Amino acid sequence: MRQMPIGTSFAKIEREVKTMDRCICPRFEEAVKIISKKWIGLIIRVLMEKPCRFRDIREQIPLMSERMLAERLKELEANELVERRVYPETPVRIEYALTKKGKALTPVIDSIQSWADEWIECEEEEL
Repeated sequence: MRQMPIGTSFAKIEREVKTMDRCICPRFEEAVKIISKKWIGLIIRVLMEKPCRFRDIREQIPLMSERMLAERLKELEANELVERRVYPETPVRIEYALTKKGKALTPVIDSIQSWADEWIECEEEEL
């Protein structure tokens, strides 16, 4: 932060800090906003293994409703993290896969998993 003259009001310093925060990390904030939405991390985690059909994702995340899964997949598509692949078969087969941008999240998701394994207690493990 640039040096402020002596006698500068607290309000002015506060405005300066807020301006710096917006300048320093808007990309970080946007990335966190995307991956911190409920279910997004789990969907990405499932798709890291391999492309999946809707029902396969749903089976691996049973507490998520179908409506929520459809909504989150659309959001991931809009953010270009997931692509929807339609195969012209009978019946039509649709798969979801991570894009190059989505695959770039793999080390991030793996790091979060490692951190969680070390620091987060799970009710199942407590039994």
